Amino acid sequence: MFGAWFLSSTARQANAMRKHVQKILDHQRDVLQPKAVDQVSTALADLRGAIVSRADRPILLAKMEQLEKAATDWLKPYPNAAWRENIEVLLVALTVAMGIRTFFLQPFKIPTGSMQPTLFGVTSVPDFSHSSQTPGTDNSTPVQEPPFTQHVKEWFGGVSYIDLKSKVDGEFQGADAPFRILIFNIFQKVYIGGVTHWLWFPPDYGSATLELRSGLTRGTEYKKGDQVVKMKVTAGDHLFVDRLTYNFRAPKRGEIIVFETKGIDRLPQDQFYIKRMVAMSNEKVQIGDDRHLLIDGKRLDASTPHFEKVYSFDPNKPPRDSQYSGHVNGRMIRKYYPEMPVFTPYFLDSSAVYSVQPDHYLVMGDNTMNSFDSRGWGDFPANNVIGRSFFIYWPVTDRFGGGYHR
Repeated sequence: MFGAWFLSSTARQANAMRKHVQKILDHQRDVLQPKAVDQVSTALADLRGAIVSRADRPILLAKMEQLEKAATDWLKPYPNAAWRENIEVLLVALTVAMGIRTFFLQPFKIPTGSMQPTLFGVTSVPDFSHSSQTPGTDNSTPVQEPPFTQHVKEWFGGVSYIDLKSKVDGEFQGADAPFRILIFNIFQKVYIGGVTHWLWFPPDYGSATLELRSGLTRGTEYKKGDQVVKMKVTAGDHLFVDRLTYNFRAPKRGEIIVFETKGIDRLPQDQFYIKRMVAMSNEKVQIGDDRHLLIDGKRLDASTPHFEKVYSFDPNKPPRDSQYSGHVNGRMIRKYYPEMPVFTPYFLDSSAVYSVQPDHYLVMGDNTMNSFDSRGWGDFPANNVIGRSFFIYWPVTDRFGGGYHR
């Protein structure tokens, strides 16, 4: 049968018709009269026999016509058959997509900069959202929107621009969250002097908002034509999470893992975080003043698998935001940036020892000066892990693909 199906378009059509009618018969068998089942079954058998015997085209067409007549006479018609078939195809496609997402690959978006420069969260120029606590933030960089051709090129790199001027005299009254359809931002409303200002296809602001990123303050007065926002926003990395591998083995030290925050103190309970796994069950962890981790007294360095980039920093330079700087403890934060609050209560200095609980993991962000990680909230159950970082599919930058892992 396969040879005839492969070589003859008529045979392929006949086989497709036979399968379709057989499917309807199977669905309706329990509500049809025995005579109806016999008539349709006989026509199906005749067509199948013609296909198997590699009958000539006229014979196949005659058998197809007989099956069509039997199906029309004896099967119950479905209301809105075209709609039913389209919906059925859509449901099958959704089921397959959900199966892939649940068991194989799940899309994930990096919202913050805690893993930079390995994985990038949403960034902007200017950026006022972290200026009070992040060293090295520069909000004075002028934003110049490029020509159209360069704009298109930058779009593939995840870059978009906001250029909002006031239409009226009045004060800034706030901004709605972007209106979304599926994963796409369609528009955002900004209110100035009682007048709605529309932003079409606004970017994703990550864990911040338009107001935080641009430094907008409610009550600020603007004149008609004044520049309200002029900002360049770069999208965070979008990647696939491999949900299959950890069904067969445990995570290895240094792998970038995605985990649920449910049950972790001091974290929102309904989110997914991404960090680098640094320690596991029953290990004792310290952070030296040289910005290196010690696991059970053994110092990790650039020769440790998966930490080649993390420990590639110059020890004579202070730790910086969005640069590989090792891992800092509370004493080093106070030394280099005394104005910053200490966000590492479990690692206040090099003498602090954290013992990982059984079946738990300890994780840290690569952006040690701007990462709220296990230094601040401890370890978490291994069951919270959903998978490992696998492949960046957007934007198209030098991190595209899987080469960013090392």
